[in-house]
Amino acid sequence: MNSRALQLKAFDRLLTIMDELREQCPWDKKQTMQTLRHLTIEETYELGDAILEDDLVEVKKELGDVLLHIVFYSKIGSETNDFDIADVCNSICEKLINRHPHIYGDVTVKDEEEVKRNWENIKLKEGKKSVLEGVPKGLPALVKANRVQDKVAGVGFDWEKPEQVFEKVQEELSELQSEIKSGNADKMEAEFGDVLFSLINYARFLNINPENALERTNKKFIGRFQYLESKAKEAGKSLKDMTLGEMDVFWEEAKSALERPS
Repeated sequence: MNSRALQLKAFDRLLTIMDELREQCPWDKKQTMQTLRHLTIEETYELGDAILEDDLVEVKKELGDVLLHIVFYSKIGSETNDFDIADVCNSICEKLINRHPHIYGDVTVKDEEEVKRNWENIKLKEGKKSVLEGVPKGLPALVKANRVQDKVAGVGFDWEKPEQVFEKVQEELSELQSEIKSGNADKMEAEFGDVLFSLINYARFLNINPENALERTNKKFIGRFQYLESKAKEAGKSLKDMTLGEMDVFWEEAKSALERPS
């Protein structure tokens, strides 16, 4: 791995290139924080995909793209004299030091959960009005539910055992079934939301990231269905003309053919 000196040299090189692009490239000169925003979100999702695929070569590339955006925003901030990359780095350094009193102070903690509780309590002391204030409104619902549950757990509002959470899942499923029988679409939707919320909570207790778990299943389903499409094409058949039984033969083949070795 590179020495600290070489790491700093590489970062300095990126800052220099950013300066040059901002001065000389027509596209880079036109960009604003608003025009970059959707690109940043896209790059973040691409990084997430690379991490899920455990493709470290792609992770390295996508981290570079995300880092470029951080440098880009900082450059724009410096042009309006609001902040620069040093301010960004110092800001996060101060936050990390302040929120880790067990490392940079005289606080003693016994485990990860206590660290999380301290983190949330410190945020409230910093002026946050709610533990949930830091959850972005625009997060996808599944990710938001996970973050909400994680944050309230950080201040002790949580179940004690996984078994209790699973009982809640079963309770919510029962309530959903009742509303399905009643046929009230609005109440069915509300209860379905409760089922999902409780399942996400159960995943947290099992140390499973629900977003990663669902995306893993998405990828598995897509792979199997595309295998089915490919085999149907090889057989000269159209999916719309095949019976479910015929498609299921290829589906079962896909399970074996695409199963990753453990």
